[in-house]
Amino acid sequence: MWVGMDAVGWGRLKHNYGSAEDVPGLLRRCAGPEVRDANVAADELLNLLFHQGGWICSAASAALPFVVRLAAEPQVPSRRALLELVSMLAAEAGQIEERFLDQGWAAAWERALPEVSRLLDDPEPEVRRAAADVLGACGSPGELVLPGLLRAWEAEGDPAARLELVLALGQAVRRAPVGVCGDEVSGLLHGLLDAPEPQTRLAAVHALAPGDPGLPARRLGTVLGAVRDPSAELWRHTSSIQTGVRGVQSWTGGLMPGPDPAFVQGLLADHDDDEQRIGALGQAGVLLSRWRSPAPALLPSLVARLADPVPEVRFRAVELLACSGTDAAGYADEVAGLLSDTATRSNRTEETVGDGALWALARMNDPRCLPGVIELINGTRPGFASASVHYPASDLHLAVLPALDEVLGVLRDHAESLLPAIGDRLRTAMDGPSLHRLCGLLADWGPAAEAAVPSLLGLLEDDRTWAPAATALAGIGTAGRDARKRLLLRSRTGDASDRELAAWAYWKVGGEPGPAVELLGRTVTERRYRHPELRRIADLGTYAAPLADRLAALTTDTDPWIRVEAAHALWAATGDTERAVPVLATVVQGLADDICQPVMLPAVRHLTRIGPAARTAAYPLRELADHDRRLRSNGGWRGFLQDESIRTAVGELLRAAERVR
Repeated sequence: MWVGMDAVGWGRLKHNYGSAEDVPGLLRRCAGPEVRDANVAADELLNLLFHQGGWICSAASAALPFVVRLAAEPQVPSRRALLELVSMLAAEAGQIEERFLDQGWAAAWERALPEVSRLLDDPEPEVRRAAADVLGACGSPGELVLPGLLRAWEAEGDPAARLELVLALGQAVRRAPVGVCGDEVSGLLHGLLDAPEPQTRLAAVHALAPGDPGLPARRLGTVLGAVRDPSAELWRHTSSIQTGVRGVQSWTGGLMPGPDPAFVQGLLADHDDDEQRIGALGQAGVLLSRWRSPAPALLPSLVARLADPVPEVRFRAVELLACSGTDAAGYADEVAGLLSDTATRSNRTEETVGDGALWALARMNDPRCLPGVIELINGTRPGFASASVHYPASDLHLAVLPALDEVLGVLRDHAESLLPAIGDRLRTAMDGPSLHRLCGLLADWGPAAEAAVPSLLGLLEDDRTWAPAATALAGIGTAGRDARKRLLLRSRTGDASDRELAAWAYWKVGGEPGPAVELLGRTVTERRYRHPELRRIADLGTYAAPLADRLAALTTDTDPWIRVEAAHALWAATGDTERAVPVLATVVQGLADDICQPVMLPAVRHLTRIGPAARTAAYPLRELADHDRRLRSNGGWRGFLQDESIRTAVGELLRAAERVR
């Protein structure tokens, strides 16, 4: 098993963390008698040799023969884990560019392939499953692996291994040249679409779908029947899938990437299995987060789940109604009926079904949420997130609740009812992050938050709280004029960023522009710029005209945020649309192709302020309202709000661009 290991110059080879000197010791630990330590060593090998993929390192090529030999030894406790490593490496080798592939890999894999194929006859079912997974994932042509896979299919009696073989046959038959077995395999897979076992039928659909993308929709009854069958748990024992009901739903949902809701509607039908119902709502979240059109078809099914006996099901259903916002407002009464539901979720959070209902009513702009929101402001209601958390858009929908300021952010229309409680909270606020978020919210509310001014004025006296208070007062505007003297004093002391903030806030509440022009101008001149400072310069309007040359230079910066804010500031200072509009137009043009990045929303809003001169930038976006795909870069509820915000902003841009000059 170890023949040749000492002859390898491991110290000269590299893995993801540097020298491969540690690889021989890990290989020997994989063969050790202690099961836990052997599996830990196999996991460490995976991390060193594969990590996150992207290349095949020289250490992987050298280690491959020893890994495969270990996997063939019955007494090695980490055999399955080692074959999983081989599968990942073999799959990656077939996908990456040649320049990222170690020169020794091809020869090492050619020698290893027959040994892996022999493992299809291993006495242990889990080893046979793993071997089939390797042969399906690797890049070797079908003519080299199909004969062995077919022989194994004829002899295999383990149900999970048979599923693995179907998937492997489907992968291998697409890798030319396929040899003489190609037609036989194709016929076998098509025949298995009508096999007596539901999961075999599902495996055949997965095996054939890459070459026939319309097959899953045509065989929707077959697919749903298998996914909703108790035997779906069999996939948990496979090597390539290794998941239960929810994972099978997600895996199979990936075969239907378009907006058609039929598959999800089928999943949402009544089922005795809690996992089936929870997973169905997860798939509904995935579909709704990608596409707008399925909402009318799915909302009634979501509402039906509000009466489910399982709290997690009720929470997920109402959370999706929250994501849908005003589109789901017709079901506000049903949602309001859950406000007193104190049942907690099945995860480790304190989130209750009632919390989800509160958030849903807030998203619907329904005033019945206000008593609960005031409890949140007062700190007497737990359950919601303690801080803002961003998740990227992904293939999963994360059913999570927002933080307090994010709940309040959708309730601007109810500011008058909420500001007394916010004012009380401000008077006792000493928590830095929480105070910053709450003051940022008030700044976003603008003049509507005027009632909070007395509380904010009190915060200006404290060195720990003045900065967020100044931000809020600046957003509110001249209603905070009583802060001018204190802000002017702070613009003369402290570090540069504090002085700049104070000077800008002084200007925004009705003071003179001079201090802000001087301090922010120095920031730009000394190249200490960030896009928040550029936004403040834009607020100065024509008073920032002396900075025009530097702002123009920044419109070519490599950072798109700098370019966007510099272009806006340049226009605000000089009215120069010839240089500003093309910069902003370049940033937003991806929206027409359903590409969404966070920087695009402020760019659209800046173009709206420019008005008719931005018509050339607005014109390519005129059909965006009809696009079905959601415009989002964020996951969870935030992606829905992002889509709404972008669409609203583009609509405003189109109207502004058509105004008479």
